[in-house]
Amino acid sequence: MKALILYLALCGSAAEVFPNSMPIDSGWQLQFASKVSQSGGQISVASFQPDNWLAATVPGTILTSLVNDKVYPDPLFGENNRPDKIPETLCRESYWYRTVFTVPADYAGRQIWLNFEGINYSAEIWVNGHQAGTMRGAFARGIFDVSKFAAPGQPAALAVLITPQPHPGTPHEHTIKDGMGLNGGITAIDGPCFLCTIGWDWIPAIRDRDSGIWQKVYLSATGPVAIRNPLVTTDLPLPDLDHADVGIATTLENYSDAQVSGVLKGDFGDVSFETPVTIPARQTNMVSLSPATVPALRLTHPNLWWPNGYGPQNLYKLHLNFEVGAAVSDSREVTFGVRKITYTVPDSENLTISVNGVRIMCRGGNWGLDEAMKRNPRARLEAQIRMHKLANYTIIRNWVGQSTSEDFYDMCDQYGLLLWDEFFQPNPSDGPNPTDLVTYLANVREKILRFRNHPSIAVWCARNEGYPPKEIDTALRKLMAELEPTRLYQPSSTAGHGVHSGGPYCWRTPREFYEYGADDVFKTEIGSVSVPTLESIHGMMPQKDWEVIDDDWAEHDFAKGAQRGNLYPQILNGRYGKAVNLADFTRKAQMMNYEAFRALYEGRNAKMFKPCTAVITWMSNPAQPSFVWQIYHHDLEPNSSLFGAQKACEPVHIQLNEKTGDVEVINNLPAALSQARASLSVFNLDGSNVYQHEYAVDAAATAETSLGLAEWPAGLSAVHFVKLELLDAGGKLLSDNFYWRALPSQPDDLRALDKLPAATLEASVARHDADGKCLLDLTLRNPGPGVALMAHAQLRRKDSGARVLPAYYSVNYVSLAPGESKTISIEAAAAGLDGQTPLIAIDGWNIAVKPFSSPEAEVSLNDEAQPSHWPANGLSIRGQ
Repeated sequence: MKALILYLALCGSAAEVFPNSMPIDSGWQLQFASKVSQSGGQISVASFQPDNWLAATVPGTILTSLVNDKVYPDPLFGENNRPDKIPETLCRESYWYRTVFTVPADYAGRQIWLNFEGINYSAEIWVNGHQAGTMRGAFARGIFDVSKFAAPGQPAALAVLITPQPHPGTPHEHTIKDGMGLNGGITAIDGPCFLCTIGWDWIPAIRDRDSGIWQKVYLSATGPVAIRNPLVTTDLPLPDLDHADVGIATTLENYSDAQVSGVLKGDFGDVSFETPVTIPARQTNMVSLSPATVPALRLTHPNLWWPNGYGPQNLYKLHLNFEVGAAVSDSREVTFGVRKITYTVPDSENLTISVNGVRIMCRGGNWGLDEAMKRNPRARLEAQIRMHKLANYTIIRNWVGQSTSEDFYDMCDQYGLLLWDEFFQPNPSDGPNPTDLVTYLANVREKILRFRNHPSIAVWCARNEGYPPKEIDTALRKLMAELEPTRLYQPSSTAGHGVHSGGPYCWRTPREFYEYGADDVFKTEIGSVSVPTLESIHGMMPQKDWEVIDDDWAEHDFAKGAQRGNLYPQILNGRYGKAVNLADFTRKAQMMNYEAFRALYEGRNAKMFKPCTAVITWMSNPAQPSFVWQIYHHDLEPNSSLFGAQKACEPVHIQLNEKTGDVEVINNLPAALSQARASLSVFNLDGSNVYQHEYAVDAAATAETSLGLAEWPAGLSAVHFVKLELLDAGGKLLSDNFYWRALPSQPDDLRALDKLPAATLEASVARHDADGKCLLDLTLRNPGPGVALMAHAQLRRKDSGARVLPAYYSVNYVSLAPGESKTISIEAAAAGLDGQTPLIAIDGWNIAVKPFSSPEAEVSLNDEAQPSHWPANGLSIRGQ
């Protein structure tokens, strides 16, 4: 009772007194526990003097701190990650973290909370000589009442003992000779951890297994009653979209020794409400509100949240206050979207995700881990998610739940990426079931409670490529019934309702991506090799490894395994001609990237909803610098895979079925396309237009419409080009597409492209900066008689020649028929230019460019990307 009276006496008006949370992100130090003889009680006092402790990065992993302190080199460059350079013992050692901070003076009279958003794997937390609590599992929060240990306006010492997971395992070293080896291992037995860091075929072993304080730490304060785990649900009376019902539920927890009566107040948009609540001493009260009790929660003409390409990503922000008298005891903000997700349609038994009554063809990518060492601040993560939006993706699969952070979900909400979200079990062949079920289920529960308000989450999946054990499945179904009233629970990523994984994961010819089995309707994994740009390769390894395929390449996923990196060079050499050096290899690989990633989606487009409902590439985001399974590099430069996917995933799209030869219109949108026109043009290698055909188009909504088989004229060159265009009834271009095609007698022999004459492009650039962004419109025109194939623009700083990363391109790797022009809009942070003039470097298959110069920007040829710039060494393979 005394605490409640003191709280009320100290508080003035609500707007003035509620204190902000305080991040604890500076002054951290780190030491190996084996080098510290003192106890937690001794370390966590302000007078303790650390002896030779290292600076610690928080949030961050142990290895991140050690790299930042230059104890070890960056493991993702070259072969720095080998165990002779960074020891495996890091995952078998405990560590002390420590910092001292001052508790805000305006926390006086309040409950003081120490908050951890995530550690790995277990932790003891000590404050001012007292143990505040423990944590276990990488995905659980820690919320500790430190009111008795920390005085407002006074310094507080915080010490945290981090212990890695109990079963770190013994990893396989990736080499050319031994390949990628088996995925995973014993780490899975520990359940809620970064189990992939033992090593997979897309990531080498991370030597500390990402142990550490990997998410934010902060201090906060409340009055006697705290708001915990608010939930917002929305419902639409489909097909009516003019009304929506909003449900709000939250737990109010009274930490005082007296009964507390107050008012729960809330507002969002034009809606406001309040309800009186009384909570007995040391108890909790669940408050549930609906339109039945609060009529204002029935919205008229709500602003709906849509997936990318289907409409805007409208979001509401709910403000909740619990007020006792004139004082705010606690306050929370919850961002949510009004939308309704359903999972079935009348004409199919297969999983079909619909949002707001519109069927969504789920095209997207798998994330294995956002970054190998969890070095993924919000700005970087936003760049990653934004590039998925540019690829016209609608879904991300969070494989085994390894990419869990608030920022991840925020960005998916903001950019309209649905989430297939998973818990913490891999394929049964990749690791054993967890044995600590209490920890496992506690982490699952925490994940659901923390993130369930995000409108992007569409599906919760229990396990990758297998069913969970019965005891886990039963517990998960119970949790879903308790915590998740609206979303689908899917036990396995590869079974049930047409859901299937299984790859293939290697490069294949475009026509092979049109082949699939009857159970591949909702395809959760299928992929291809995806080679980065020459500049990205140069940035990921030392020069000694540039011109020879060796163990450095294997460390970056290019070796035998599911990706068949060992076979890829001979496929490339046979298809496009023997690579003369790395620059030529990369030039040809961009052609193969574009072919494969476009066909990966176009192959499913051809059967959209009859029966296909999803295709999710393995993978879209790289955890480390890689040669495979990505649409952009670890350094955030997109390669041609992104733009092949972007083309195939357009909301309205025209394509050539590369298996049957049909010309097809893919209309993803809920409105039919009427009185449109399409054209097909065929060009020979010399640039001559040898065939032209026009089509009248009426395309049904959310469906594939065939315009019939393409007709091929006589006299085609060994390789020729097909250009498709689709225009609406008013003549506006809706979609275009450009293919290079060999004669049917030798469909995989494209070596004649080496005879394609150079095409010298004319360029101009207009710059119009705004809001701290450098905005450039690059126009490329092909004035010559021949085809310009796969022109690639790359933004750089003029003086240094360094790339500007990230940069966002509206389109790239463009092909131009004779006389054709295209404009590429480029956006980058103005600060990324470092005060230098923008330089746009151009390369491509047969591309030259007339230099362009203005005070605003310049354009020139990317000389280093030309195979002629480098010795012809043949790119040998070492270590087989």
